[in-house]
Amino acid sequence: MQHLLPADLAAWLADPDREPPLLLDIREPWEYQTCRIEPSLLMPMASLPARQEELDPERPLVCICHHGARSMQVAAFLERAGFGQVINLTGGIHGWALQVDPTMPTY
Repeated sequence: MQHLLPADLAAWLADPDREPPLLLDIREPWEYQTCRIEPSLLMPMASLPARQEELDPERPLVCICHHGARSMQVAAFLERAGFGQVINLTGGIHGWALQVDPTMPTY
């Protein structure tokens, strides 16, 4: 599994020459409503096994949670399921708020 710092993800998203990753937000809906990185897909962790067929196993995929622990579990699950380009956002959405977007609400 790869790991990516928030600033590196911001640079990737801003680079028009790179294929953008799918931002997979695995938090709960209330967390997603509080703050999120756009454009991200909300797929709560508990729903992932039943919904993983909605994801393209060939597309780069960045897993996002609050601090990075739940998303690391999801990234490992997806790797075992055959997804080839799975990346965990180190520090999660909280790290993004601290390092990239200080106007983002935190919780």
